[in-house]
Amino acid sequence: MAENEGISAQNVPPALADGSSAAAESNERTPLLAETNQQPGTNDNEQIIIVEEVKGAKLWIILCSCWIGVFLGAIDSTIIATLSAPISSDFKSLSLLSWLATAYLISNAACQPISGRLTDIFGRGPGLIFSNIFFAAGNLICGFAQDANVMIFGRVIAGIGGGGLMSISTFLGTDLVPLRDRGVVQGIGNICYGVGGMLGGVFGGLVNDNSAWGWRLAFLVQIPPVIVSACLVAYLVRVPPKVSEKSYLARIDFTGALSLIVFLVLLLLGLNAGGNIVPWVHPLPLTTLPLSLVAFVGFVSWESRAKQPVIPVRLLLDRTVFTACMTNLSCCMVNMMALFYAPVYLQTRGSSATDAGLVILFAPIGICVCSVGSGYVMKKTGRYVGLGILAVALQLACVIILTTLNEHSPKWLMMVAFLLLGSGQGAMLTITLLACLAAVDHSHQATVTSATYAFRSVGGTVGITIASAIYQNVLKTQLYDRFGDLPGAEDEIRRIRDDLGELKHLPEGWYDGVMAAFMEAFRSVWFTMLGLILLGLISVSLMKQHKLHTTLSRAERN
Repeated sequence: MAENEGISAQNVPPALADGSSAAAESNERTPLLAETNQQPGTNDNEQIIIVEEVKGAKLWIILCSCWIGVFLGAIDSTIIATLSAPISSDFKSLSLLSWLATAYLISNAACQPISGRLTDIFGRGPGLIFSNIFFAAGNLICGFAQDANVMIFGRVIAGIGGGGLMSISTFLGTDLVPLRDRGVVQGIGNICYGVGGMLGGVFGGLVNDNSAWGWRLAFLVQIPPVIVSACLVAYLVRVPPKVSEKSYLARIDFTGALSLIVFLVLLLLGLNAGGNIVPWVHPLPLTTLPLSLVAFVGFVSWESRAKQPVIPVRLLLDRTVFTACMTNLSCCMVNMMALFYAPVYLQTRGSSATDAGLVILFAPIGICVCSVGSGYVMKKTGRYVGLGILAVALQLACVIILTTLNEHSPKWLMMVAFLLLGSGQGAMLTITLLACLAAVDHSHQATVTSATYAFRSVGGTVGITIASAIYQNVLKTQLYDRFGDLPGAEDEIRRIRDDLGELKHLPEGWYDGVMAAFMEAFRSVWFTMLGLILLGLISVSLMKQHKLHTTLSRAERN
């Protein structure tokens, strides 16, 4: 073999999922791998190890051990939706809803971009174990929190773990499954992610309404299964990391990671505070929002020059990667806005937390069918652009239904809307990830996956933040327009905005006006979602078609 340009993967025992041996990277039959060390901005001191394709029961056991964490991480991302009322009653502040949600999602967004690089360096298994431990610790803190600040801290810790659980499991699937078959496997993973996200509100409402521990048990009950997941991962996952002569710390882009975190925290702090906690002209939003822009410019500038970036900026210049990421951003904004404000809409009309959560149950039906279904179609046809357009069109239909709702609308309309939302979201997540993976070199699969997950997390976080700002500002304005001149109006309006339970104790003659104010606030959120989903439809239609390869090495001829 010494006379060959490189060592053939077929002539050397490939690395198994249990780490038995490592394959050499490249030869004349694997040009994508051979070119890895020649492209500008790639990790030129790292050797990529292609593992042997794992099949049968072993593959599914490995993936299922990861999907436990994906499911629980997704549940935790939306569990606050129906627990906001009982938690706010304990902490006396409904306006903290956006903080309880975004604390988890901010840390998610900050963790996911760097998880690709870290697990390239340290390995997928250690990354998953770390994520499981942090997720369990964060939920433990939330379960025993005695004030809002501790609760938010617990959500941050859980978010760090949850971000790793969701992204690293996707990297692992890409390591073990060829791209052409990846859609089906990713579809099943997206079922865990999507169904978990949709069931978060239902789960939280059921536990809160039927347990003496209330909302606290909803966090504590997640700890045992995530510990089981950590043990399974520690035993099963042995995918080798990339090999390099450099030290571990020298291969981590600390500056890029820090600048990304600073950007996200400043942006979301300003959006949350403006018009909700303080006026928009207050120094807090006026300072944090411009500084977030500075941090973002610094992040892009640094990442474009870094040798081993957290997110390779030049990859985002690829048309398919950019449009797929923008589709994830806008669609996840819409998805999270619907998941958080549809239950609030229903509870405003008098539904319990459980009843509000049950309406959302129709979304997982659509996710289950369309997530795997889209993967199967891509496996058979090798095409994804038309499917992507159809997926986002289903979400558009959902939003159109929401814009027609009022205080008397039947619940079945919401059920249809969430069936459409779940169908479109499940397919979109599978399709856009496969499009990104097909558009980049094999060596960038983990980093481009990190980028798509970062756009998802940022989309969800910014979506909730924008929705909260619109909802609170419109509701406040509408209430003051109707009742601001009445005696004691300021205190009553504050109580209405902080506790939905106040709707049962309104002064005489207030109810109709208060309900009209709430409906106007919700309508503003729905129309914001309409603009965002139209942006998503434009983005997904601009993706290019790339080849979906049938081997892990992508060595087959076109």
